[in-house]
Amino acid sequence: MDGAAGGRTALDHLIAGGCAKPAFVGGPFTLPQVSDRARGARERAAESDLDLAVFETDELTILAGRSIGERIVSLSEEERPDAVFCANDLLAVGFMQAVVMFSALRIPEDLALIGYDDIDYAFSTIVPLTSIRQSADLLGRTAVESLLAENASGEQTHRDQKFTPELVVRQSTKNV
Repeated sequence: MDGAAGGRTALDHLIAGGCAKPAFVGGPFTLPQVSDRARGARERAAESDLDLAVFETDELTILAGRSIGERIVSLSEEERPDAVFCANDLLAVGFMQAVVMFSALRIPEDLALIGYDDIDYAFSTIVPLTSIRQSADLLGRTAVESLLAENASGEQTHRDQKFTPELVVRQSTKNV
């Protein structure tokens, strides 16, 4: 999957919804998927003349998202982002928990939130989570087709193929 394209798509959606102070939450940046998603978000923010606040996590878990969420909701209104793009849905779920448990902020009215991966649980969070979907069906089907083609030809061929993830809009982001 093209993680940078996913990061750009997430920021495009947040910006189209009127967000002017976006943030990226994720880590560690040694993971290619995290660094790619952050890079795409940074590129789009720069193209839109926006600063992208970055909050690095040590892991991609619900608890890490909740910890960063507690930190962000404690910021003053001037310092606090108005939109958060999380490197995965687990971080976004934890972030959402922090907003609900530790603040009077509302998602998406005060703080838009978008995740990545579109896990099965994303649509059933307390505020259904907007996410960037990576099609497991497409990846699996392409892998099987490649294996069958190699088997039929008797030749082993490797190719790089990038797939563009898709935006799945739910209630955690402002209506566009």
